[in-house]
Amino acid sequence: MQQRTGALLVLASAVAFGVMPVFGKLAFSAGVGVATLLFVRFAIATPVLWTAVAVRRALPRTDRGVLLRAFGLGAVGYAMQAGLYFLALQRMDASVLSLVLYSYPALVTGAAILLGREPANRRRLVALVTASGGLVLVLAGAGAGSLDLAGMALGVGAALTYTTYILVSDGVTGDLEALPLAALVSTGACVSLGVVAAATGSLDFGFAAEGWLWLALAALVSTVGAVVLFFSGMSRVGPSTAAILSTLEPPVTVALVFVTFGDALGVVQILGALAVLGAAVIVNLPARSAAVTVSA
Repeated sequence: MQQRTGALLVLASAVAFGVMPVFGKLAFSAGVGVATLLFVRFAIATPVLWTAVAVRRALPRTDRGVLLRAFGLGAVGYAMQAGLYFLALQRMDASVLSLVLYSYPALVTGAAILLGREPANRRRLVALVTASGGLVLVLAGAGAGSLDLAGMALGVGAALTYTTYILVSDGVTGDLEALPLAALVSTGACVSLGVVAAATGSLDFGFAAEGWLWLALAALVSTVGAVVLFFSGMSRVGPSTAAILSTLEPPVTVALVFVTFGDALGVVQILGALAVLGAAVIVNLPARSAAVTVSA
């Protein structure tokens, strides 16, 4: 029963993360700018996450240095990744972008091998080759004329930044519980994005009223809800199983994008998507530690 409940919680988390690009696209259509979306998302999510921390009595008990590192992860790494992701989302099909971002398990594995953190065994090499081939198929299937190169560059940048974030966060996860770490990361991102938006004068609240609905859903469903569900499920099924179940996220995005906007992947892209998701499963098959994720 414990395993089944945990699996359902992780699957629900994947659905909550997977709907994020749809909320983002709908917010853009209501006139919400990227800077405003990012700041409001974390401004709503941060106090709710800290409330969850307090309710669970999971307040961090560690030295100031660890807290500052966690805050810095959000202020620099996660803020940058989220910014690149939503800038790409403005220009790209959400389904393609979700698959580009979901190459990060293989990217993390490749980087860990290069840094000497993990050995280069057959399983990891197969995952890297499979993910790389899958991405080529996803992008080739879009066609040269329909692929926004700037959006593609931003999407790849988001995946690489997220890979770096995970590798760096690996040194913090052992000192903090997952939920307070997520709250600290969200706090750092909120402060950083708010300062940048205010300094550049890019905050603009003159969008249509329905924009607030999509912003609230992005914060409460795809940030707070997704994070709490994921960690609740992971505590029951373990990190490897949670990581494998989380591969439901891109298919959810693809399905919701089709239902909402009518955008569908071609046959070649579907084959590429299966390869990317297969690589993520291969990487996480043995038991291994999971990095803290807050999604895009």
